[in-house]
Amino acid sequence: MGNAMSKTRLYVAGSTIAAALIGGFFINGPSEKQVQEIARKEGFTTKAVIPTKNDVPTIGHGTTVYPNGTKVKMSDDAITRAEGMYFLRHYLNKDAQKFNKTIVNIPIYQNEYDAFIDFSYQFGIGNWSKSSMLTNLKAGKYRAACDSLLKYKFSGGYDCSTLGNKRCAGVWTRQLERHQKCIGEQ
Repeated sequence: MGNAMSKTRLYVAGSTIAAALIGGFFINGPSEKQVQEIARKEGFTTKAVIPTKNDVPTIGHGTTVYPNGTKVKMSDDAITRAEGMYFLRHYLNKDAQKFNKTIVNIPIYQNEYDAFIDFSYQFGIGNWSKSSMLTNLKAGKYRAACDSLLKYKFSGGYDCSTLGNKRCAGVWTRQLERHQKCIGEQ
């Protein structure tokens, strides 16, 4: 929360009510810091992999669908790190458009936004759209929205919060990190 802007909840771009209320200061998408954080947490693979049991093939920094709409297949050619970042940014920008429509006229801190869009990147916009996180945001229950992140701890039907698990511990670790980022603003 290093600057004055982080002390004020902002609206996503496209909100006409927001423009009237706060003179045009908007959140357009994930911060550059968040993009880099997602890239770091996703890791990088030159070839397609299946990250956890029952998951779909991913490449680069967790890309499951290429910018042209083709799904990643295990037989796909290797990619470069630059291509991986391009795919990540493309997906995040595309996802942000859908994500932003779900929170129009809901003021939100950039760190809250980043935590929730990171969730959406990993779990999908469909899961976000029907989540208790979004329900709580719409009700103005920001702490409850943050706490709702902790409900998403399963991968392939397995509880990733199980102590000592080697199957999907990263899923739970990432949820805990998102939760901390989110509640840090409360």
